[in-house]
Amino acid sequence: MEAIFKFFIAAILFATFIAKGNCQCFPVNITVSQVKTGVLVQNKPEWAVTVSNPCRCVVVNLVLSCSGFRSVREISPFVLAKSGDRCLVHNGYPLGASRTFKFSYVWDHEFPFKPVSLYASCP
Repeated sequence: MEAIFKFFIAAILFATFIAKGNCQCFPVNITVSQVKTGVLVQNKPEWAVTVSNPCRCVVVNLVLSCSGFRSVREISPFVLAKSGDRCLVHNGYPLGASRTFKFSYVWDHEFPFKPVSLYASCP
């Protein structure tokens, strides 16, 4: 009986460890996709950007690398705040689990936005 009890406790601890691991979220988990919208501004294409959080955690203070980023159309710093080679997304506000944030910019080419840091709040 004691062996069954120890096995049961070990199984619960293992399941808790696995479940906790599934709730973590790192910059590599965040996806950034871009497509041309077909709109031209000053002969430059508009790019629609979707930042997706596939994690089961809420993400705040999401920062993307954005070295050399430019746009002929001004982007509100509440949408994308550039500081050096980093850009804070949506003023650092929460990006919920399985949610997206969208913005657009206008430039000759697509910029290689990459998530570099975030804070994840997991249940």
